[in-house]
Amino acid sequence: MECKIFLKVNADLDAAAEILSWFEQINQPPFPDQQIWWQLQTILIEGFMNIVEHGHKDLSSLIPIELEAIRFNKHIEIRIWCFGQPFDLAQQLQDTPELENNDKERGRGLKIISAIADKLTYEQIADNRYCLFMSKSY
Repeated sequence: MECKIFLKVNADLDAAAEILSWFEQINQPPFPDQQIWWQLQTILIEGFMNIVEHGHKDLSSLIPIELEAIRFNKHIEIRIWCFGQPFDLAQQLQDTPELENNDKERGRGLKIISAIADKLTYEQIADNRYCLFMSKSY
C-alpha cells in the first residue's frame, strides 16, 4: 500500500491548521498506534514552522512552500521544499542544547524532529530549492 499526497501553501505559520487537515489523508486507514500518528503530526508541523521561521525569513510569505507525504507499508516520508536559505543541519543539531537541558520556549524544533524521525536531512536540490526530508518507521 502506498498513499502519496501533495500540498502547496504560503510561507505563513497560520497555514498549520490547513497542513494538519491535509495530512489527515495519510491516516487512512488509521495508524494502530496513536503515538506514531502524534509523532508524525509533530515532525510535520515542527518542520514546516522551522522552514517558515528560519528558511524563509528573508523571503515573501507569498513564495510557496510545497509539502509531500508518502505512506508506505512500514514507514512515512515527508518532504518540505522551499526557496529558503542554506544551513548546516548537522552543525545546528550539534549547537542546540539537548531537549532535557533546553528550557527555552523557542529553538527546540530540530531537536524534537531529530529525536522522533528515523532520518532527517536538509539539502539543496536541482532547482535551487531546499528540501527538508523526514522519515519515520512504524
